[in-house]
Amino acid sequence: MFHEDVSGGWQLVAVDVNKPHGRAPACLQQLMRSSVFHMFILSMVAVDVIVAASNYHRGEDHKLTNDEFYLAEVAFTVLFDLEALLKIWCLGFTGYISSSLHKFESLLVVGTTLHIYPDLYHSQFTYFQVLRVVRLIKISPALEDFVYKIFGPGKKLGSLVVFTASLLIVMSAISLQMFCFVEDLDRFTTFPRAFMSMFQILTQEGWVDVMDQTLVAVGQMWAPVVAIYFILYHLFATLILLSLFVAVILDNLELDEDLKKLKQLKQSEANADTKEKLPLRLRIFEKFPNRPQMVKISKLPSDFTVPRIRESFMKQFIDRQQQDLSCLLHHLPSASSSSCDHSKRSAIEDNKYIDQKLRKSVFSIRARNLMEKETTVNKILRACTRQRLMSGSFEGQPTKERSILSVQHHIRQERRSLRHGSTSQRISRGKSLETLTQDHSSTVRYRNAQREDSEIKMIQEKKEQAEMKRKVQEEELRENHPYFDKPLFIVGREHRFRNFCRMIVRARFNVLKMDPNTGAVNSTKYHQLYDLLSLVTYLDWVMIVVTICSCISMMFESTFTRVMHVPTLQIGEYVFVIFMSIELNLKIMADGLFFTPTAVIRDFGGVMDIFIYLVSLIFLCWLPNSVPPESGAQLLMMLRCLRPLRIFKLVPQMRKVVREVLKGFKEIFLVSILLLTLMLVFATFGVQLFAGKLAKCNDPHISNKEDCHGIFRINVSISKNLNLKLRPGEKKPGFWVPRVWANPRNFNFDNVGNAMLALFEVLSLKGWVEVRDVIIHRVGPIHGIYIHVFVFLGCMIGLTLFVGVVIANFNENKGTALLTVDQRRWEDLKSRLKIAQPLHLPPRPENGGFRAKMYDITQHPFFKRGIAVLNAYTYMMGTCVIVFRFFTICGKHVTLKMLLLTVVVSMYKSFFIIVGMFLLLLCYAFAGVVLFGTVKYGENINRHANFSTTGKAITVLFRIVTGEDWNKIMHDCMVQPPFCSPDKHRYWETDCGNYAGALIYFCSFYVIIAYIMLNLLVAIIVENFSLFYSTEEDQLLSYNDLRHFQIIWNMVDDKREGVIPTSRVKFLLRLLRGRLEVDLDKDKLLFKHMCYEMERLHNGGDVTFHDVLSMLSYRSVDIRKSLQLEELLAREQLEYTIEEEVAKQTIRMWLKKCLKRIRAKQQQSCSIILSLRESQQQDLQRLLNPPSIETTVPSEDTNAHNQDNPTQPEQNSGLQTLLSPTLSDRSRYRQDSADRPQRKLGQWRLPAGRTGVKSMVCKMNPVSDEASSGSEVKKWWTRQLTMESDQSGDDLIDS
Repeated sequence: MFHEDVSGGWQLVAVDVNKPHGRAPACLQQLMRSSVFHMFILSMVAVDVIVAASNYHRGEDHKLTNDEFYLAEVAFTVLFDLEALLKIWCLGFTGYISSSLHKFESLLVVGTTLHIYPDLYHSQFTYFQVLRVVRLIKISPALEDFVYKIFGPGKKLGSLVVFTASLLIVMSAISLQMFCFVEDLDRFTTFPRAFMSMFQILTQEGWVDVMDQTLVAVGQMWAPVVAIYFILYHLFATLILLSLFVAVILDNLELDEDLKKLKQLKQSEANADTKEKLPLRLRIFEKFPNRPQMVKISKLPSDFTVPRIRESFMKQFIDRQQQDLSCLLHHLPSASSSSCDHSKRSAIEDNKYIDQKLRKSVFSIRARNLMEKETTVNKILRACTRQRLMSGSFEGQPTKERSILSVQHHIRQERRSLRHGSTSQRISRGKSLETLTQDHSSTVRYRNAQREDSEIKMIQEKKEQAEMKRKVQEEELRENHPYFDKPLFIVGREHRFRNFCRMIVRARFNVLKMDPNTGAVNSTKYHQLYDLLSLVTYLDWVMIVVTICSCISMMFESTFTRVMHVPTLQIGEYVFVIFMSIELNLKIMADGLFFTPTAVIRDFGGVMDIFIYLVSLIFLCWLPNSVPPESGAQLLMMLRCLRPLRIFKLVPQMRKVVREVLKGFKEIFLVSILLLTLMLVFATFGVQLFAGKLAKCNDPHISNKEDCHGIFRINVSISKNLNLKLRPGEKKPGFWVPRVWANPRNFNFDNVGNAMLALFEVLSLKGWVEVRDVIIHRVGPIHGIYIHVFVFLGCMIGLTLFVGVVIANFNENKGTALLTVDQRRWEDLKSRLKIAQPLHLPPRPENGGFRAKMYDITQHPFFKRGIAVLNAYTYMMGTCVIVFRFFTICGKHVTLKMLLLTVVVSMYKSFFIIVGMFLLLLCYAFAGVVLFGTVKYGENINRHANFSTTGKAITVLFRIVTGEDWNKIMHDCMVQPPFCSPDKHRYWETDCGNYAGALIYFCSFYVIIAYIMLNLLVAIIVENFSLFYSTEEDQLLSYNDLRHFQIIWNMVDDKREGVIPTSRVKFLLRLLRGRLEVDLDKDKLLFKHMCYEMERLHNGGDVTFHDVLSMLSYRSVDIRKSLQLEELLAREQLEYTIEEEVAKQTIRMWLKKCLKRIRAKQQQSCSIILSLRESQQQDLQRLLNPPSIETTVPSEDTNAHNQDNPTQPEQNSGLQTLLSPTLSDRSRYRQDSADRPQRKLGQWRLPAGRTGVKSMVCKMNPVSDEASSGSEVKKWWTRQLTMESDQSGDDLIDS
């Protein structure tokens, strides 16, 4: 801390927080800080809470001085006062009051001290006593952290509470001003009454009664305005205000972006650690000694391959050699012990080093090869990019916005270049500031990329090592323990019977999605049906059908048609037990029961299967004729009702839903503890204030308990609004009943148990108005604050907290809660792409006639809006027409279409949750028939709503799902003697209920269905709402991009089949414009990557609409930010493979072009050479056998003709100018070759004739010059071919 010295300056001084500031001795201060003292105080708080919860009403004549609960409360108050004084003595008053926890404790000390005063014992000071239970939160660190996470940042929640209270006050004042003058309306006469009425509308309980009474009182003229006023307030309060509480709690439970990334990595590491270890049921074999079995082979054929040496077998010999070495060293003299120890340690270190090297050798070699390949490919790509940039191929083109495909492609190329090339770059001295800044940013990016790569590679290697270790452990157990992986320790591992059972158990429908010969994707019309059939194995399909048939058979059972006495219903029991026996035997013989890797009992689902089978088998073998109520036989019948839950185990998707719900059981349990704590606080307070004060005589004319005796006549009326006209002297119908002094029928506060049951019903917002009215009428108006505070805290905060936690846990277990913003956008994009379909629009007629004009009119937006308005105007033409036209209206507007898609996708995704809810409801319906099938009719149990049959029980439970008077139905099923006729031998002969059974039955059903399953549906709807209602800035691909792609797809897919050949993908990519455009001048490499990806993934076959769209979506995002770890690793590996193959293919094509060019030039040269060779042979023959030619002076006509055609060579020149030179013309040949121009490859130019040569007559001797001239021609021809080959090599290098 900062401290001001004498000179007025400030200096930093270290402060010891743990240093005591009080005057207490050191021993007391040490005792106060010890954990023993802390746990002792918390245990005393727990005992105080238990004592307070045990309090009950003991009559009005009971004296306070003789009350043991009062004396115990005085003792606890003195103890906690001494605790506070000890802390003040040890810490000092300033140090004590500086802690917020100590402030709360001091407030409790003052309040409870005043509470033990006799006149204030049963008063509002009871709040301070019951608030001691809040201190118990410190017992559980998990509960403390959870409370802090939700209520710690109380600014948002506190602001929302203040806003809600302000809204209630303002609306109550407005309603008071509007309706205080209305006669015959007592709901708005005072401000407290107006506040209670508006708060009742906020809770949705009986708000229609408030509105109806007000409408009747104001009259018909103002009734519409009043109705609109109440409806708008109700919609705002229930749909917006209550949802804000859920949103705030979800926001408090939301993690930061950095924490999400960190938690994803930790979760991946945790998964790798869990995969490394075998289950406990398999690790039990490690406790037994190893007994590897050897196989003796009498004959070893020559073609028999020698098996590899087992690792576990080698380890035994290694361990034995080490033991022998240790024994040898132990017997050596002590003088050499130090050197032996040193050599032993070095040997051990060397063994460890070699072991680590051997383990990492596979991964290091693979990583080294991949790195070398990737480095080489990236060098080639960077060289090509640098050459294109230096050549200026991008200059002179108009600048336009680059597409997202191009942007993401260059981001990936830059990341790879940073990863492999930036480490060699160094900052030199002559650079500018901008260059230095760019180098620094590139260095930072390189370090970040390197860190991300190292983390990803580390997790990937850890997963691979964990899987390898798990396989090694399992292989060692299989080698060293002969009973490992043996079903029931009897059937062999590779026994024929076990293989036969495996074949039956694992057989499933498997449609070939790819052609085995060509590798093309097979597009079938019934692929959805095929996917459904391949969902589970054939055996599971049979058991699903058998279970459904058995449940249908159970639906025919009732209290009058019992399975014990109806043989027809017993057939279903026998079929179910027989089929399940066969199934379990096959699975046990194939996979084992418990001590095998794929055992039947390896999770909770297997335990439930065995339990259901045993219950069904015992009941079928027993079939008791008489079942007494509340007996073991009735309990067995109720456990038999769990049979529909087998479908949860058989269907993988439903099993996944249950697993995701149960994973978040910890947080749900913590929220339940908080709500139970809140209920306990208010229940204890209610017992202190209202115990024995809610009772009243059933005769409304008697108010004292002493006068409540005898009988009185009660009138009976058919309806409240029916006024019968009586004749003179005629009385209303009625009957005589005894007077009874009793509590209200459905609730009381005489003990904590009944008080908590009443508050639980209030927590569901059912019946709380009745509780409020009774408390106000029989105790006092001031005590109405009690129930209003509990409803606000319990319902507005407690229930919304439950809703928020269920949604957050479902999203976290599903994986969406830990997603960053970019990852969430990517998941939304994938979900939208799955829904997108090609436009099923007919093509526009090619001719510009009448059909083309009608096509343009029908596709115009104004035409669609006009049809929508017309449909809305004609809504009165029938129910079916209304439904279909509603869908047409939604399809013609973008926002309504998104809303409709949200509903449809939510129903599709929540299908298995809805099926799970129905199965739970079916189980409760079966149990309700057994428990309450013969309960007498009451206030809500009547001929329409009862449990006599399964169908009626399902109807009643659907009503309870909506929350409609579920508590009144529960109290009707709690009826006990003397209000019913009991029977001790047969439960179907009595009309009494079951108090404990009804309490567990209805409360558990309401919590599971209303608080958990319905909130899962809310979570799915919220997820899909964010999916379709995200803004254009939040979407990776906008609606316009998808629409443009659909239009381009329709242009390419002219047959409207939904698939196109892979060769057409390049044309589709060239037609794309906008954000999905691929510029061939700038991104030719990206174009090659995309085309090759389609060819590689589909083996040159047909591609679907979603295949191309998925490829574009992957190319349009930054995969490092948007993809999760597993998907990122797979995608990066695929893109690296594609880039490598494209680079190889590019180099291969370049080499093919070069070779093709060389071959073309060689073929051209060969053709010229062949033609020259033929001409040379002819001329040589003519030269060797020349005729006698006399030279004549050319005529004037010939000279004139040569002057007119200077370009034409002279035809009358000598043969030496047209043929190869001879021995007699060597000097002339040298001169001509010096003057002759350079020849190009593939061209041959003969020297032009000389016009200045004089004609002459010569006669050559062929015999004397034949040998010399032949050798001279051969040398000249060899020299010409050598020059030709040299020039062709130069041209190849230049090209």
